[in-house]
Amino acid sequence: MGPHPAVAAVRHAVRGCLASLEPGDLVLAACSGGADSLALAAALAFEAPRAGLLAGGITIDHGLQPGSAARADEVARTMTGLGLEPVLSIAVAVPGPNAPIRQGLEAAARTARYAALDRAADTAGARAVLLGHTLDDQAETVLLGLARGSGARSLAGMALVTGRYLRPLLDLRREQTRAACTALGLRFWDDPQNDDPAFTRVRVRRLMPALEDALGPGVAEALARTARLLRADADVLDEMAAAQAQRTGLAGTALDAAALAGLPTAIRLRVLRRAAISAGCPPGTLSERNVTSLDELVIGWHGQRWTDLPGGVRCQRRYGKLLFTTSGVPGDAPAASTPGAPRMSAPAIAASQSEDPGGRE
Repeated sequence: MGPHPAVAAVRHAVRGCLASLEPGDLVLAACSGGADSLALAAALAFEAPRAGLLAGGITIDHGLQPGSAARADEVARTMTGLGLEPVLSIAVAVPGPNAPIRQGLEAAARTARYAALDRAADTAGARAVLLGHTLDDQAETVLLGLARGSGARSLAGMALVTGRYLRPLLDLRREQTRAACTALGLRFWDDPQNDDPAFTRVRVRRLMPALEDALGPGVAEALARTARLLRADADVLDEMAAAQAQRTGLAGTALDAAALAGLPTAIRLRVLRRAAISAGCPPGTLSERNVTSLDELVIGWHGQRWTDLPGGVRCQRRYGKLLFTTSGVPGDAPAASTPGAPRMSAPAIAASQSEDPGGRE
């Protein structure tokens, strides 16, 4: 008799994601103790030895709730019990609202989490890190992007592979990971923050049943399908923007305004965004309005000389060129420097463009 169908589904997904790795590679499962990541860790522990891979685990203590350190220890013990080695438990400090680069709590926790995961993977020599995002997370990401008026890249959601990060469960539903844990006798943790309406993602999550009632079943699957289709389009546009930037000398931090103005809007905005990030803007805080303010220096220029961007980056238009420099000002409000020119309002920092949807399960 084979394993429970949910256990088999999770294992099959993980097996497919590990196929690109070489025997002897170390793979880490990022585990919060929630059902998604715990089912993922158990599947990795089962599949990795069969593929000739080394399998370990990592849990991050964000320190945002009472008892978080004890909970992280419990998650680490569970992963050790599954046979994962090494198992790492790392505490991080999440920047507060007065940090130089201002972010919401979810975005700040995400930034700290990925920094810790990267350091741990480097130290351990891990080839890949598995993340437990499911189809439900993907659907919520797309719905959240729609509500915020985001562009194609944000609506494209999360990729199966992003550098060293692999997301095997993007085609599986959250209910399947819970069933897998139950079948394996694994006790998972339901983070109370996942029911806290103070978080935007929680409010979006609560919309899904209402959408299913109004539109019929399959809404989550349709949103995830939208993400796949848009990701293919966004990837092509990003490649075109990169190639165009190289061909026209727009790949650095001193860009010719006339050359930019001759590009199609979709390509031009991507070139501007890439330049801002290259100059030091944190991708997760660079909003659509920030990029629009850059574009105004190209196609809506009427004497304004600069705009300030997140991360203390300033873009100036001088002698027909856009020059990106470090302003030393950590704020994110675009400003018009020329007397009489309209002053742009300070935008709220947009949702992070990181591929992590924010929730820890």
